[in-house]
Amino acid sequence: MSTDQPKNPLHGLTLQQILEQLVAAYGWEELGRQVRVQCFINDPSVPSSLKFLRRTPWAREKVESYYLWHLREMKRRAAAAPTDG
Repeated sequence: MSTDQPKNPLHGLTLQQILEQLVAAYGWEELGRQVRVQCFINDPSVPSSLKFLRRTPWAREKVESYYLWHLREMKRRAAAAPTDG
């Protein structure tokens, strides 16, 4: 059985990488609005959020789903951007 997942955009990414990319793109405040979990709203940090997300499957699923939306949005914006020339 092959472990390759060429069409899975989450393949090869750690939860920490996903979280850090989302925080860099949106900040904690917006992330807390979009993914309603307390670890993003009250005194957020990457280590405390990772601890919560690793033991709370529904919250991790929400973060992964939001990350997939983020990827689609970035792709859509890149396609809609005017090209020079």
